[in-house]
Amino acid sequence: MPAITTETTLSFDFASMDTLDKQLDTLLKKHQHTLDTFLESHPTPTYDQLVPLLEALDNELHLFWAPIGHLNAVKNSEPLRKSHEACLPLLSAYGTWLEHHQGLFKATQHIAHTAEFEKLTPTQKKYITDSLRDFKLAGVALSPQKKKKVADISSRLSKLANTFEQNIMDASDAWTLLIKEKENLKGLPEHALSMLAEEAAQHKEMGYLLTLHAPCYLAIMTYAENRALREKMYHAWITKASELGPQGGQFDNSKVLFEIVGLKQKLAKLLGFKNYSEYSLLTKMAKKPETVMAFLEKLLKLAKPFAEKEMTLLTSFAKTLGIDELAPWDIAYVSEKLKMQQWHFEEEQLRPYFPISTVLKGLFEINRRLFGLHIEPTTLLPAWHSDVQAYVIKNAEKETVAYFYLDLYARNKKRGGAWMDDAQTYWRTKDIDQKPIAFLTCNFSPPLPGQEALLTHEEVVTLFHEFGHGLHHMLTEVSVMALTGTHVEWDAVELPSQWLENFCWDPSCLRLLTRHVETQESIPEVLLQQLLKSKHFLSGMFLMRQLEFAIFDLRLYWKFDPRKGAKQIQTCLDQVRKEVSVIPVAPYNRFQHSFSHIFGGGYASGYYSYLWAEVLAQDAFAFFEEKGLLSQEAGAHFRKHILSQGGAQDAADLFRNFRGRDPEIAPLLKGYGLYETTQH
Repeated sequence: MPAITTETTLSFDFASMDTLDKQLDTLLKKHQHTLDTFLESHPTPTYDQLVPLLEALDNELHLFWAPIGHLNAVKNSEPLRKSHEACLPLLSAYGTWLEHHQGLFKATQHIAHTAEFEKLTPTQKKYITDSLRDFKLAGVALSPQKKKKVADISSRLSKLANTFEQNIMDASDAWTLLIKEKENLKGLPEHALSMLAEEAAQHKEMGYLLTLHAPCYLAIMTYAENRALREKMYHAWITKASELGPQGGQFDNSKVLFEIVGLKQKLAKLLGFKNYSEYSLLTKMAKKPETVMAFLEKLLKLAKPFAEKEMTLLTSFAKTLGIDELAPWDIAYVSEKLKMQQWHFEEEQLRPYFPISTVLKGLFEINRRLFGLHIEPTTLLPAWHSDVQAYVIKNAEKETVAYFYLDLYARNKKRGGAWMDDAQTYWRTKDIDQKPIAFLTCNFSPPLPGQEALLTHEEVVTLFHEFGHGLHHMLTEVSVMALTGTHVEWDAVELPSQWLENFCWDPSCLRLLTRHVETQESIPEVLLQQLLKSKHFLSGMFLMRQLEFAIFDLRLYWKFDPRKGAKQIQTCLDQVRKEVSVIPVAPYNRFQHSFSHIFGGGYASGYYSYLWAEVLAQDAFAFFEEKGLLSQEAGAHFRKHILSQGGAQDAADLFRNFRGRDPEIAPLLKGYGLYETTQH
């Protein structure tokens, strides 16, 4: 097999958009024929006969599908949407065919039960062991009738997840509000006003055009003095893709999310589990829902007193602003005013100090010091939009290690949020040297015409978070493709991303990341100290919000009973809020209808992973604080035991190898400013 060259593997130019499903069908049938033919002639293969073949098939399919799936999220169009939807059942059917393939299952069992198994590397053994576990979890031992049910459910879930995401995107794009008078936007910083004016100009309108893209929503909720406008914006945002609100029923996810939860519960029971949570958690570090709930309740007990004090302070301060009863659409606005009073500081003051070119230069310099990486733009890879820039990562010897794409700005037909995805997987054999490629996607405020983008500190933190995921994907050195990069237990996958966020709060790193866009001066010491002091501002309330999401997710998939009907989802969330939330909730709040993580993404019964992994991340960062924050020795140790290892070993073992002990919760509490609670 010839060496694979990175420059020619990806394409985003689909000349025949309407035949993508036919192309995929042809590819999948070829793969089925190839595997069946191989197993007929090799019913008891060796590891070296079977696994390279499976990797070659997986890689070919991934390189075909990754650009399609990615473009559907970042450059959506009606032809692509139709083709994407037509492909999903084919992919689901192929995945189920593989998972239920008796010949493949028996071949894998054979490898596990022969003398050859003991000669395999630990990583190869883990791959075989994990594969057998996954076969059983997929229902390989079920009757043909039950296998058919599993296949049908899997196919339907794939379609529903896509529908859920499309409804959110359509609902977000459908809502706009034209404000003609600048007076109605009093309080908004000039940068936000310019952004909204540019949005209006692009739509051939005069004035300021509001949208449900995150930069606009956050600007209005944080700075607009017009309380009625904040309420209107909040109402549109929180009823997105639901039966209520401006587009009530038009892009409604009500039936979609109920069917998703019900089918996942049905799937789990078909596979021998009491509920979906037990099924989901079996392959995670936590293993059991009881373990997760105990963890979340411990954090809840520690954090709630802090959150209640913060809310009392916020409520009292709101009265000085003429707000006698704090409403959900007041929280961000009043919080920003309180921050200004306490620290004489607001996010917008920082924006001129975070031009994107300086932030990227600082991010790349931090990675050079930690890992000896050299990062520079490249034209070797094709892009799909003028916003997008590709980069190459080289080591100290100037050898290419990986590539990545940056797609940073919000726009229509692009999914909200921020994420990292696998464009191309690391794969190295004696004949192949395939470099990893990452998609790094954000939704920051776009640059104004003729200017470069200016970020808030919060956006800088988001960029670091996604780049941490990217490092996990790009610095892997695992010999088994299925265990490379981010292919780890789900509740450990956020470790590198949350670890890297911490560098955004270090004074020495912040000086690398800041340079005033006009004066070229570094961030003033006074402003720097105000930012650092604000780190724990309302952190108790932030943690409670994360706990609300995590407990709702766990409880929903753990206790769901389809016989109780769709209302139980809202009832479950309402009950969790009674126990957890310290902020007021609007009666029309339909947050769950756009909770992509647990209905459209892979976090079902796994949202707790953000907090679970944050324990690992903060403890890992404490190691760097002990050794020297930008210590190349510490960086090499982290890269050796965490970033390069992917899923080569269990995450708990990898962390012990790195830290020399099990993780401790104290660094997490310290990170939230709650450390003193552990002293009692």
